[in-house]
Amino acid sequence: MKSGLIILNKGEGMTSQSAVTKLKRLLGAKKAGHTGTLDPLATGVLPILIERGVKASEFMLTGDKHYRATLLLGITTDTEDITGTVLSECPTIPSEEEVRRAVLSFVGEYMQTPPMYSALKIGGKKLCDLAREGKEVEREARPVKIFSIEMTRLSEREYSLDIHCSKGTYIRTLCADIGKKLDTGGVMKTLCRTEAAGFTLDDAHTLAELEGMSERELEATIIPTERIFRDKREVKLSEFYSRLAKNGLEIYLKKIGVRGLSEGELVRLYDSDGVFFALGKVELFDLDAAIKPIRQF
Repeated sequence: MKSGLIILNKGEGMTSQSAVTKLKRLLGAKKAGHTGTLDPLATGVLPILIERGVKASEFMLTGDKHYRATLLLGITTDTEDITGTVLSECPTIPSEEEVRRAVLSFVGEYMQTPPMYSALKIGGKKLCDLAREGKEVEREARPVKIFSIEMTRLSEREYSLDIHCSKGTYIRTLCADIGKKLDTGGVMKTLCRTEAAGFTLDDAHTLAELEGMSERELEATIIPTERIFRDKREVKLSEFYSRLAKNGLEIYLKKIGVRGLSEGELVRLYDSDGVFFALGKVELFDLDAAIKPIRQF
């Protein structure tokens, strides 16, 4: 089985972990894991790492995300989405212009309090598990960044939101916060992740599509691990230096004639046969810059 990742277009009603389990069984893979949970209600881009590709998980969790959500005004729920128990209803709905002003006021950095119905852990327990037990705990607000929101009116109470945001942003909470600002309440009705880690819906396959593929076709859908680091500079090493790097030793830039790299920069390392084998980081050793392999693939 090849290592790398498959971009799944997750269907509604499926947990991210069950999607991983089904894909792992379908591929006959020993290791697999997703990078960034999507709620059962949500659909869209779910990158799933396969075999040695799972070593890249930490590098895929830090990127921006793109979502398309439906905001429903006039109600609040305990889950901040349409699946929860209704807590309040408001018959008065603001004008489109008022909604637009409220929505755009969240562009930029703002302090967001994680919802109780989330996978975030406090004291070793998931918040959603505590919420199901009827418990509510204090959550610390944390900074998130909304880079842009494009709004389209669907009806008097519903608006489509195309959102570009930082990692760790809860779209359910953003919808609830917009509703709170409008004094009418609001919940997330639908959610689709359209882009994560630079991969879009165009790169994604549904589980049904994958289940209908031959073994060869399935293998062909696995994206090489190196694509995760496609924005990093490529450094090709000779057989000698490849061997040193594969043993975890630092490679001094002046010895391999590489220039233009900065301290802290990440690079893709290739062996003399042109095969990607590691991610390296430029560090200073006795005041000389060298590439230190930090993850072997």
